Amino acid sequence: MEITVQWVKTSWTKRSRGGEAAARRNAVPFGFPLPQLPSELAHFVQVSEQDDFEPRSSQRDLRGIGVSLRDEGDRLRVLARVEPLFGLPPRPRRPPAVRLLPGQWVRWQLNYRFSSAAGIRGWSYWLDTFNIAYGPADRDVFLSEPTVIVDECGPVR
Repeated sequence: MEITVQWVKTSWTKRSRGGEAAARRNAVPFGFPLPQLPSELAHFVQVSEQDDFEPRSSQRDLRGIGVSLRDEGDRLRVLARVEPLFGLPPRPRRPPAVRLLPGQWVRWQLNYRFSSAAGIRGWSYWLDTFNIAYGPADRDVFLSEPTVIVDECGPVR
């Protein structure tokens, strides 16, 4: 069965927590049209404050993304990993894995806040959005409403 993965990583600093920069950050889509990719690759979209929140598209090996995927025969088991473990917010209780039927897809989001060593450079933030479809998917699949949404975003003030 086909598995289609898109990872949207949005990153910013304190400079984009308010005003026009925050508006540009908040306008970043959670999903993008898919390029043609071999099944062992994920579509990776990097969106950063450094690039004025312009999306940069590339590809990553499925084994290098922060999601555990296991084909269980008639279902796909999906569980996002929390990486790295030293970021905030704390996640003492995590949602269970999602089991997708063919034709379904999940959007799983996690946010993080990090401080630099000794706090010299201030805080940085990122939002990981994982879009995962089980079964054949057209290029615009992640522009529609997901079958399942898992929102693990917490307070990062």
